[in-house]
Amino acid sequence: MSSPMGRLVGPFTIQSKLGAGGMGEVYRAHDSKLGRDVAIKMLPAAWVLDPDRRARFDREARSLAALNHSNIGAIYGVEDVDDTRALILELPDHVEIIRERARSDDQRMRQRDS
Repeated sequence: MSSPMGRLVGPFTIQSKLGAGGMGEVYRAHDSKLGRDVAIKMLPAAWVLDPDRRARFDREARSLAALNHSNIGAIYGVEDVDDTRALILELPDHVEIIRERARSDDQRMRQRDS
């Protein structure tokens, strides 16, 4: 998939990458209908056609929908757009704090090693 920055996924405009893992990449996006930021986890296009990976992604969505706990982000929905499937997730307030702390730790490590 080409860079998704600025891409629309339903009413959500992708703004920045938050991270990546075994089942896809997670982005910060803005919900133009409700005026809030969300996280979008996107299944890579190559995996959309893989029935096992798609089933696992769908199970993850159903599992998140069944959970309600203050330490687990809520799922707002699932979007199918163009060549991918995406989970629309709550964006916890502390995400930016964690990212900034990780960057700061990274810089300290590089300075120490130089």
